[in-house]
Amino acid sequence: MIAGNGTLRDLYRGSIRKRYYILFFCALFLLVVIVCAVVTGTFSLPLARIVKALSGGAEQSEMVVIWNIRMPRIAAAVFAGWGLGLAGCVMQSLLRNPLVSPFTLGISHGAAFGAAFAIVVLHAGAIQISSLRTSATNLIAINSIALTTACAFLGAMMTTVFILLLARIKKLSSQSVILAGVALSSLFVSGTILIQYFASEVELASIVFWTFGDVARSNWNEIGITASCVVLITVFFFLKRWDLNALASGDDTARSLGINVDRIRLTGMVLTALIAAIVTAFHGVIAFLGLLAPHIAKKLVTSNHNLLIPMSCIVGSILLLLADTAGRSIIGSGTLPVGILTSFMGAPLFLYLLIKEKNV
Repeated sequence: MIAGNGTLRDLYRGSIRKRYYILFFCALFLLVVIVCAVVTGTFSLPLARIVKALSGGAEQSEMVVIWNIRMPRIAAAVFAGWGLGLAGCVMQSLLRNPLVSPFTLGISHGAAFGAAFAIVVLHAGAIQISSLRTSATNLIAINSIALTTACAFLGAMMTTVFILLLARIKKLSSQSVILAGVALSSLFVSGTILIQYFASEVELASIVFWTFGDVARSNWNEIGITASCVVLITVFFFLKRWDLNALASGDDTARSLGINVDRIRLTGMVLTALIAAIVTAFHGVIAFLGLLAPHIAKKLVTSNHNLLIPMSCIVGSILLLLADTAGRSIIGSGTLPVGILTSFMGAPLFLYLLIKEKNV
């Protein structure tokens, strides 16, 4: 019996060690993808020149290409993908639904509606007179990233609160939660179209600019805000990883272990909505990435959140950075919105999961 227990223990440790190796190699692969993304572009730069530019010893044109164009774009893709992968992983755990993500629940669309509202009604996104104003009150609007982000967050929170209320009060099933997300997505898309109808040409262009999934427009200040929020929220959820593991066994089991289920679910949904709001406000709607990353991570390292959380973050960063690099390679000018490629990747997976899940 002791020998048998020792054998099982060794097998278990070997399995865990293998998954840590997978996590490590995925992190290395992310670094490789980052290097490839730095090298890739219409302005040809050999790796030696890139290393020199990173150290500050290259020509001015090379410094501009690396630090003002490629590196901000790469950093934005890494942190936005990290955040969406984390948000999808946590949402699926909190609601115990494999089809849940910021996009499928309508949270991304709610954030996009909030950004559109700020751009046109509050004049936060473009220096242009709104068609909603009368000639007597025409004023030049001042671009406000903070106001647009705040409105995007409010839009995301409206969706989150509504989903939580339905799930708590009406005791919605898994399929009903997804259907509610589809309905909310349609509602917010209709609201965004209505705002676009009253917008001026420049404001309309600004709305399209905000809602397209694109990581090329970020500056270092926006990247810093995204990175700070994503890192802090990741640390919070990693500290709560055992609570998330307990929730996977059901609310009753989690409560029996002394976990405040309502509090962690509310806090978790608020924080994931914050991630979705920030990413959408700065980078537009990036579809299905929050759905893709956790499922790929589960295939690689089980559903234990000790490994699942960091793996979902890494996979999300890899997928978004690969999609952006592929978009730059296909178009050449870097104008292909990355949200198009993530939709092409995520839509088939969503349909597959919808067909596979017996209770959905």
